[in-house]
Amino acid sequence: MEIGFGIPNRGPLATLENLSAMAQKGEEMGFDIVSVSDHIVVPNTIDSVYPYNESGKFVSSAAGEYMEQLATISYLAGITSSIRLLTSVMVVPHRSPVLTAKILATIDVLSRGRLVVGCGVGWMKEEFEAIDAPPYEERGQVSNEYLQIFKELWTSDSPEFHGKYASFSNITFAPKPVQKPHPPLWIGGESPPALRRAAQLGDAWYPIGSNPQFPVGTIKQYAEYRDRVRENARKVDRDPASLDFAYSVSWNNESEAEMVDGERRILTGTPQQLVDDIKGLEELGVNHLLLNLQAEDLDATLARMEGFATKVRPLT
Repeated sequence: MEIGFGIPNRGPLATLENLSAMAQKGEEMGFDIVSVSDHIVVPNTIDSVYPYNESGKFVSSAAGEYMEQLATISYLAGITSSIRLLTSVMVVPHRSPVLTAKILATIDVLSRGRLVVGCGVGWMKEEFEAIDAPPYEERGQVSNEYLQIFKELWTSDSPEFHGKYASFSNITFAPKPVQKPHPPLWIGGESPPALRRAAQLGDAWYPIGSNPQFPVGTIKQYAEYRDRVRENARKVDRDPASLDFAYSVSWNNESEAEMVDGERRILTGTPQQLVDDIKGLEELGVNHLLLNLQAEDLDATLARMEGFATKVRPLT
């Protein structure tokens, strides 16, 4: 199984020196993937419900800063050599599709084929309005169309598309991505539309384990959602076996198990229990595990990274 970690692009940890140290030392420790999250601006007042905690409140940096995701990924490509680069996740409607496809293709070329495009539809209406994105209420339809545009531009010698939100023809799109047919598209989200999108347009389904409305926090829950994704694939005449699976979860280096409906939450408990979870996820077809290892400062974050790399991974 590939193991990855996220680096901060906001808050006190988000400095050039810290990002460089985390990415390079993570590569040295043997991590397979480094991920970067996505916001362009964070409005001062947010009424939208954040889907990944019980309170529904988004905890943002007091200063409001947020390094742009794709620019950050480009920088990481230049200071690393083997670790894969994941957008976790890119809010698809936030950027115009042709330009975004070109930026992503360029990153894949400059990184020699290390890009993974994690995709989401977004949740913060106020941000959509601030950056003049397409209508928030139509973000699912917009994302579906943009994903089709990415594929058309990345794979066709004479790309052409005529849709509701974008149209183009009579263009040349080069360079194409290094990866064929294109960089993998990991579809984030746990809602029924997200499960359909993963089955129809994605290469992998990539949920976060902490969504209280659509919980995927235990092995049993993940198995149930995986089966829904596969069933959605069958409905569109797609081979369910062609779909890959990933998972994003926190790990806090504590030994106390957390229980959910009588079942232990994934990656809580002893090192052996964590290993059992990883093996259980592998049995479900999960090939990529992304960990939230951030702590209060660089030293503590690197210690958590090293703790997982030396105490847990060797047992898998």
